[in-house]
Amino acid sequence: MAFEGTRVLLVGGTSGLGLAVAQAVAERGAVPIVVSGRRAGVDRALSLLPAGAQGATVDVTDPDSIAGLVERTGPIDHLVYTAGEPLRLTMLADLTPEVAHGFWETRYFGALATVRAVAAAGALPRTGSIVLTGGSAGQRPGPGWALGASICGAMEALTRELALELAPIRVNLVAPGVTRSPLWAAMSEQERQAMYDSVAATLPVGRVGEPSEVALAYLYAMEQPMATGTSILVDGGGVLV
Repeated sequence: MAFEGTRVLLVGGTSGLGLAVAQAVAERGAVPIVVSGRRAGVDRALSLLPAGAQGATVDVTDPDSIAGLVERTGPIDHLVYTAGEPLRLTMLADLTPEVAHGFWETRYFGALATVRAVAAAGALPRTGSIVLTGGSAGQRPGPGWALGASICGAMEALTRELALELAPIRVNLVAPGVTRSPLWAAMSEQERQAMYDSVAATLPVGRVGEPSEVALAYLYAMEQPMATGTSILVDGGGVLV
């Protein structure tokens, strides 16, 4: 099996998509190493994963913290980056520099710093892979998605560049559509459900995605030996309508 005995470092792997990927690789025989900024989140994730799973904390805004994580973790076979704070749509009038900078800090600069540290340490073998996270908003934004669409476009461009610079290590990106996950925790339960229902009504598949379904795209990106520089869209057909 492709994952049997491998080690997968999942930054942001303690909830939502990251935890779903951790559970999926563990089921296939890998050792997931789930990482979060909060120890409580790591402990909760480990309680949901099989024995042998590992966990650690990191501050993705601090290069020294990231370097320490990579040193403690040691050699890995795959890196998955799904870290990101809860989303809230922000209209242009409320889009201050402080709001914008905070959004990019974890999702873009955190991802870039983590990849840089892993590459500098030689933690990945030539046959290893990196899977980053974007979103469908880069291809089909709506009002209030200025930040989301921008980061999605930037992550796709970064993925293509890294696939060339880090070759033969493969670098790919998963671009989910609206998914039922803690990503929307900043919204009230009522607001969240109304959004899910509204989006589901427009999708060809008739519903929003589940983290376990999107996780399959991350598995594909890790397993497929000829995929690199690729963005895998998992949005239920949202960009079509």
